[in-house]
Amino acid sequence: MRQTEILQALKQLSNSERLTIATVALQMAREDWKTLTPAEKEQQLAISAQLAVLDYLKDEELTAFTALDGEDFYDYTDEDLANLDSHAKK
Repeated sequence: MRQTEILQALKQLSNSERLTIATVALQMAREDWKTLTPAEKEQQLAISAQLAVLDYLKDEELTAFTALDGEDFYDYTDEDLANLDSHAKK
């Protein structure tokens, strides 16, 4: 059975059946990973990283929060910091 046929067949299954198949597929992938040599693992990770870069370049939603890079997550006042420090010492 080809990948396209499998993907089409998945559409005919319930969510529960799809999750079962996904779980088994991930277990199989983990077992396969264990059999790879360190060099093969490094090669697989490099390929995965390259594919991830392509995803990030194509999909703006994946990088939407990078517009906030460099901004403080929360702007604590000196009073807030003093309160946090006093609670930590208790």
